[in-house]
Amino acid sequence: MKKIFVINGGQHFAHSGGKFNHTLTGLDQSYFTEENGFELQVTDINQPYDPDEEVKKFVWADVVVYHTPVWWFSMPYKLKEYIDIVFTAGHRKGIYRSDGRKTDNPAINYGTGGMLHGRKYMLTTTWNAPDTAFTLPGEFFREHSVDEGVMFGFHRMNAFTGMEPLQSMHFHDLEKNATPERIGEYKDLYLSHLAGVFNNLEIETAA
Repeated sequence: MKKIFVINGGQHFAHSGGKFNHTLTGLDQSYFTEENGFELQVTDINQPYDPDEEVKKFVWADVVVYHTPVWWFSMPYKLKEYIDIVFTAGHRKGIYRSDGRKTDNPAINYGTGGMLHGRKYMLTTTWNAPDTAFTLPGEFFREHSVDEGVMFGFHRMNAFTGMEPLQSMHFHDLEKNATPERIGEYKDLYLSHLAGVFNNLEIETAA
């Protein structure tokens, strides 16, 4: 059984409500079943949580799946708070031991003190911005991809813990053009993405 920990970062706030992130989490629950060879735990950042129990979920998991909308070019504040609280609680308890440096030469090896080696993570993001804002010359993101641009720090954060990335998936134009057809197409694409990523995934079983 592959152990999957899903974090639903679709925060309830203002006009958004994180609806599509909730939809993705529901698709996870239909896909990551015992019949398909998975064990699943889910955290919704809108609900109360125990930091130490969340640390245990990271340590337990083979793969962590993050779902987040992008607000003002970052993650929602409740998801950021969740990470700040839980990762701090995980200091020397399974998430990270130190920043990796040694006192005899503190200039090198920063970011090598993670304790989640062998685990992987997958990121999805949801955007109002269209995909062309990232790909067309002269458009807003200057031809930087989501992973190499806005979410670069997020990926380095996970590298700090020792986790390695699986292929991300990004969903665009979900405010102005969130038509039923677009939503339906995205749902189908996500299920195909899960099959492509997880059907032949080789993992080092977490202790």
